[in-house]
Amino acid sequence: MDPKLAAIIEQVKVDIITPTQQRDNARQLEEVSRSFISDTITVPTKEMFAYATQASIGDDVFNEPSTIALEAHIAKLTGKEAALFVSSGTMGNQLAIRTHLQQPPNSIICDVRAHINNYEAGGAAIHSGALQNALTPKNGHHLTLKDIEPHVVFGSDIHSAPTRIICLENTLNGTIMPQSDIIEIADFAHKNGILMHLDGARLWHVAAETQTPIDELCAPFDSVSLCFSKGLGAPVGTCLVGSKAFIQKARWFRKIFGGGMRQIGVIAGSVAYALTHNFSLLPRVHALAKRLQAGLEELQVGISSPAETCMVFYDPSTIGVEYWEIIERAAALPHPISLMGSRLVVHIQTSPEAVEDFLSLIKTLKEEKVQADTVPLPADSDGMKNLYVKTTRPST
Repeated sequence: MDPKLAAIIEQVKVDIITPTQQRDNARQLEEVSRSFISDTITVPTKEMFAYATQASIGDDVFNEPSTIALEAHIAKLTGKEAALFVSSGTMGNQLAIRTHLQQPPNSIICDVRAHINNYEAGGAAIHSGALQNALTPKNGHHLTLKDIEPHVVFGSDIHSAPTRIICLENTLNGTIMPQSDIIEIADFAHKNGILMHLDGARLWHVAAETQTPIDELCAPFDSVSLCFSKGLGAPVGTCLVGSKAFIQKARWFRKIFGGGMRQIGVIAGSVAYALTHNFSLLPRVHALAKRLQAGLEELQVGISSPAETCMVFYDPSTIGVEYWEIIERAAALPHPISLMGSRLVVHIQTSPEAVEDFLSLIKTLKEEKVQADTVPLPADSDGMKNLYVKTTRPST
């Protein structure tokens, strides 16, 4: 071999597996079991990997058998004609909006707390040239037709951007939107030529908690985005579902967005394993979240949003404690607990011991405040609060 080529070959080589990788992985699984930051942090199991490696090895831009089988299953499960596997929930939502919309001006209506409004980097404006009309639900829980109807833009007034899509999210901050309200909104939308999209990243939780079939939950919508890494524990992936014509166009836009993927059978295999083995774990997740809420209430900690599925939003100011104090003390425990702020997310790998240890820490902090005669801070009651508070120790 030419020495120059041999030198380049040596430069290209890399080994990312450390000598302690297996031990590190076991430690990371322990850390995940004691983290309330998100349900996206769950890790693939050995059993998932073992199943996934048996999947096909085709190219998804051309023909990938395991991925095609997964897409066909999701389409049938949701009662839609076709499905498209994409890399993330954000891509699923943005592909749906871009595929539905044609030439601007256009506008979409969504909840002010929605993922597409807060956590997708202004994608609707960037990719689709669409104005987002983000509404605050008057009931403090979910949008209703009474919230939406006054803000729908009809007609051809050149000063306005007509409403083309109503985007809902279920669950949103862990809360379940009543199907009756969804149907009422969808009936109004379709009678007026407006499309319906659902960010169903955690729709699996709705199905498990309400015992409602997935296709029934998806029926009012023209398109739905379903995430496999949130809740179900797959390492990555989302499916976008809709009509055959819609998915064909979405596949085109996926390529334009740089989202065409190649040998992803192993990912499809991981998703299939998650659907088969992890969906059934969600009732346990909900029970743990409810235990978390009950324990906090016993300690007189404020609950900003109760545990309908996998999330609890809490307010420790009722016992004179601040979030940063909890975060720092939790991180300093002999077996640390990871927190970010007001949102506590329970997932399929959360350990019951982590829940009890967290409650024990809150009890200790409360007792310390009582001994120090700390007066609880007054609650903020100005309008609808932002439930999701991320915090660190204030600078001095």
